[in-house]
Amino acid sequence: MISLAQTATERAKRVRLIIFDVDGVLTDGGIYIGPEGELFKAFHCRDGMGITLARKAGLKTAIITGRTSQQVAYRAGELHIDAVHQGCMDKRAAYRELKAQFGMMDEEVAYVGDDLIDLPTMLQCGFPAAVADASEEVREAAAYVASFPGGHGAVRDVIEYILKAQGRWQETIASFYDVTGEMATETTNGLAQ
Repeated sequence: MISLAQTATERAKRVRLIIFDVDGVLTDGGIYIGPEGELFKAFHCRDGMGITLARKAGLKTAIITGRTSQQVAYRAGELHIDAVHQGCMDKRAAYRELKAQFGMMDEEVAYVGDDLIDLPTMLQCGFPAAVADASEEVREAAAYVASFPGGHGAVRDVIEYILKAQGRWQETIASFYDVTGEMATETTNGLAQ
């Protein structure tokens, strides 16, 4: 079990894998249904850039979500997320699979959640994080609570916190300050938002 006495910064320094819930974390939690029964989800570009920056810094990324949707698979593909587990009502099994797949220990895993279904995984991982509008129980279990609600930049906020704790933020964003135009090519050839 992870020591609760460790500061959030100490815990964030160990992170090598970040796992995200989808509804209420990568989205605002709304599920929009069209006239033909088709589903729509809105994802925030800053969260996408945050995931891209995490991958650029060498962190692994994954999704564990209770629902199954083509929109999640599509967005995960756009962002080159390393692993996607959909339809997981017991997220602990998917969490164990991801740890084994990437050779991680609990202390090296961050999990970003918003609701009660996320608690068992949050209580096991090394760096549990919550979105600003998460349930009270989830916020209380979090080592870090984002300043933004789910679907509105919370994931980016958590990723920035982790990269800054690891002392990797400036090197990760340095290419955005390149005025020679080299970043423009990199952006169009692989950095998704």
